[in-house]
Amino acid sequence: MIVVLLSYKVDIAEIDRLRPAHVEWLKQSVADGRLMLAGRQVPVTGGMFLARGSMDEVKAWAAQDPFALEGAADYQFIEVAPSILAPGLEALGQ
Repeated sequence: MIVVLLSYKVDIAEIDRLRPAHVEWLKQSVADGRLMLAGRQVPVTGGMFLARGSMDEVKAWAAQDPFALEGAADYQFIEVAPSILAPGLEALGQ
């Protein structure tokens, strides 16, 4: 599993303008089986994804995010091998 941390590089008004396309991309990513979880950082300075796939696959996928295509965010990628999971989260270990 790859944790992807986003840091916004532009004003929040630009993020808000891009958000509808970003959300559609996220929804399609869930349907495709790539994205497991996404959310905003608090305060809203970026976001976070949990994604399935190899590091190279996830980097290529994230490069298609409208935020990335418009240069609105920086991305950090961290590979994680889950070993302890709370009940109900077993799918994250696959």
